[in-house]
Amino acid sequence: MAQISLTLPDGNSRSYDAGVTPADVAADISNSLRKKAISATVNGQHWDLQWPIHEDSSIALHTMKDEEQALELVRHDLAHIMARAVQEIWPDVQVTIGPVIKDGWYYDFDRKDPFVPEDLALIEKKMKEIINKRDEVTTEIWERDKAIQYYKDRGEPYKVELIESIPGDEPLRMYWHGDWQDLCRGPHLQNTGQVPADGFRLMSIAGAYWRGDSDRPMLQRIYGAAFTNKEGLRKHLNMLEEAAKRDHRKLGKEMDLFHMQEEAPGQVFWHPNGWTVYTELQDYMRRRQRAGGYQEVNTPQVVDRKLWEQSGHWDKYQEHMFIVEVDEEHAREKAVNALKPMNCPCHVQVYNQGLKSYRDLPLRMAEFGSCNRYEPSGALHGIMRVRGFTQDDGHIFCREDQIESETAEFIRFLSTVYKDLGFENFSVKFSDRPEKRAGSDEVWDKAEAALLAATRAAGIEPTLNPGEGAFYGPKLEFVLTDAIGRDWQCGTHQVDFVLPERLDATYVGEDGSKHRPVMLHRATLGSFERFIGILIEEHAGKLPFWLAPRQVVVATIISDADDYANEVVAALKAAGVRAETDLRNEKINYKVREHSHGKVPVILAIGAREVEEKTVSVRRLGENKTSVTSLDEIVTELAKSATPPDRL
Repeated sequence: MAQISLTLPDGNSRSYDAGVTPADVAADISNSLRKKAISATVNGQHWDLQWPIHEDSSIALHTMKDEEQALELVRHDLAHIMARAVQEIWPDVQVTIGPVIKDGWYYDFDRKDPFVPEDLALIEKKMKEIINKRDEVTTEIWERDKAIQYYKDRGEPYKVELIESIPGDEPLRMYWHGDWQDLCRGPHLQNTGQVPADGFRLMSIAGAYWRGDSDRPMLQRIYGAAFTNKEGLRKHLNMLEEAAKRDHRKLGKEMDLFHMQEEAPGQVFWHPNGWTVYTELQDYMRRRQRAGGYQEVNTPQVVDRKLWEQSGHWDKYQEHMFIVEVDEEHAREKAVNALKPMNCPCHVQVYNQGLKSYRDLPLRMAEFGSCNRYEPSGALHGIMRVRGFTQDDGHIFCREDQIESETAEFIRFLSTVYKDLGFENFSVKFSDRPEKRAGSDEVWDKAEAALLAATRAAGIEPTLNPGEGAFYGPKLEFVLTDAIGRDWQCGTHQVDFVLPERLDATYVGEDGSKHRPVMLHRATLGSFERFIGILIEEHAGKLPFWLAPRQVVVATIISDADDYANEVVAALKAAGVRAETDLRNEKINYKVREHSHGKVPVILAIGAREVEEKTVSVRRLGENKTSVTSLDEIVTELAKSATPPDRL
């Protein structure tokens, strides 16, 4: 039998017969490793212990201490164990797919009667019984015809359709967890007992169309969360509990910021308090962009389809666009327009007005551009995922030799904005060419190389996010981590050689000839709606004082203090602080509770002593203690706190 060489992580090599499995290798190294091994990485691929190796390879064996691999296996096995449990309880249920997702897994089922929340406890109990059985997990390779017939015989049409949609005629892998079987690429653990029975929880039930197609059957999806131990699950559940307290929809209602309603799905009705936050943030960004050399523009909301066809958006993005048909002066054929889903083609139109010279570049153009994109109703989520939104959008028209310096300058700009808004750290993802794209491979090679080199020159080594670039160019994604550990992708920066070509943007070079500019698409916050939602949840509603919509409430303890309360509010307003009185005939404790619930940062209480001494009693949100200070001192202090960070 042919021999192969396997190279271990320490650089040592061992010879084995071709077809050796990672389980064999683990047993050869030590009996202890044989018992602890759960999977392997072979030539960079996650590998089941049962899979044979037929060629010289690198190999690393994993145990439950290897968090990344262990989590993938535990979550993947739990998807199968849950599906088995469901079919053991309700044999008529048909199974579809059950992938691993962030923090856990889900599985989609076709069941005549809907699942109810009480079913989750029943399924969990059955899952733990399966885990305790320590049933062996085995795998086989089947020919396609055999697999199709097997599922037809078992009345599993969804599995038949999945197999028929897999391209090529390659054999298929089957897995058994005990006597329950599923079509699966693997890898998996070696027995059901390796799954920590106290490390998972079934979380929720939702609807999901088969293969995401609204014309196909509606399935029932069960979500689960899983970790390698009880402590990991506990931390996750605590995080979810904290996230629920910070939910921007809940806090938005408590703070009277906004509302949504069925008559305008995915659109925000901003209330005065919410619009104050919005405009303060927008004014801050406007000042920062002006200081950064951006020229602000404003472009139309409704644009003829001809421009979208020319730019490529009509072909690549039409399913997300709102189409507007207009009967132009009763013409025989209606004019077809679209609400703009992004601003870039319109910015090229502004650039194209008048001749541009190499001396004019870089030209930095910015717009608080209102955009509309169709999102399925099931994907909408408060103000985080909407159909109508405003971007702090910008486009930099530059020469190729300016890509590096402009990228570095934008990263510096974005870093200082995030720091001003309370986010000291962020990570960067590099998203390369998607499957559906415009432009030649040669152009994409050049764009990807330029953006990656510029990012590294700025001192950042991004992580790869394969296939997630825009259809016209690669992009950087800037990811914030909030106070409870959640990641939010906000800013973007993209290199685009395609749109300037398609929309005929040019400049006159130093040689007197016409050249194509490079277009850098950039956004710092992304959409204002989503970023405000992130800020609300990051700060649990306790927004930085300069952004808080209601900064100070001056609450009277006695009616004789009303005149002085009005005097205090006038002084605060004159100093640039948003202040209001509460002169109601209510007890001060009631007023404090009410305004604290509304997340007012500072409450100034005024009674007889404060009137006599020209002082105020200060109570800050989240603090139980109060302090007494003079009117002049509190006005000076709060005026400074109310100053936006770029003006300090």
